Amino acid sequence: MSTEAPKPHKWQWENATAGAAAGFATVAVMYPLDVVRTRFQVNDGRVSHLPSYKNTAHAVFTIARSEGLRGLYAGFLPGTLGSTISWGLYFFFYDKAKQRYARNGEGKLSPGLHLASAAEAGGLVCLCTNPVWLVKTRLQLQSPLHQTRPYSGLYDAFRTITREEGFSALYRGIVPGLFLQVSHGAIQFTAYEELRKVIIDFKSKRSTFHNDNPDKLLNSLDYAVLGATSKLAAILLTYPFQVMRSRLQQRPSGDGVPRYMDTWHVVKETARVLGL
Repeated sequence: MSTEAPKPHKWQWENATAGAAAGFATVAVMYPLDVVRTRFQVNDGRVSHLPSYKNTAHAVFTIARSEGLRGLYAGFLPGTLGSTISWGLYFFFYDKAKQRYARNGEGKLSPGLHLASAAEAGGLVCLCTNPVWLVKTRLQLQSPLHQTRPYSGLYDAFRTITREEGFSALYRGIVPGLFLQVSHGAIQFTAYEELRKVIIDFKSKRSTFHNDNPDKLLNSLDYAVLGATSKLAAILLTYPFQVMRSRLQQRPSGDGVPRYMDTWHVVKETARVLGL
């Protein structure tokens, strides 16, 4: 990770466009697994509108058999839209934050300011995209067992939600969403930097040549391992926030009462049902 502040004349939308393209490609390839993940996340033993799945392979097979390819790609439009917008906005906000923090005239940013930039960008992205993620979650959870009229698509979902539940319903799950966005980047950045130091220290002790630039000791494989390991650490540590957000964003039952009222209700009910 470079600590240099972005140059003022650099075109901001280059990074935004690259991030948006990466977001679209990721969603398009891995989307069926995202549907399966969401359905597992809301399965608290009390959900009656979803089949019971034994594992990931069984879930994919069951959805494909009972709902077809459309079931595996339920909510694909808001999923693609949300990921594309999120990545584009994240890189845009991240570069803007780094530029603002670098206005003191220094050419480099400290790790703390990089962390603050990432947290700020993550929070802003969450506020901008939460309605899209809510619609995606609800479309992914629709199945033939649903008792209420299913949403026909993105526009119908937005219209139905605002009419039946009010505009504020579009921001259900915003609290765990903010924790997820802010902490994910912070954990990944911290893990990346600490692991990088460990690898550099290990290679420095084995190297017979003195190098003024420690980063030159790292090769492409080292950077790949650093990126994958730090990302995995962030996913594992922030996964409970994903579960909370998905459960809060479920569609209310037929009487209009949400299954979970707020984040604390999710925590209490999950602990009670699982016997924690």
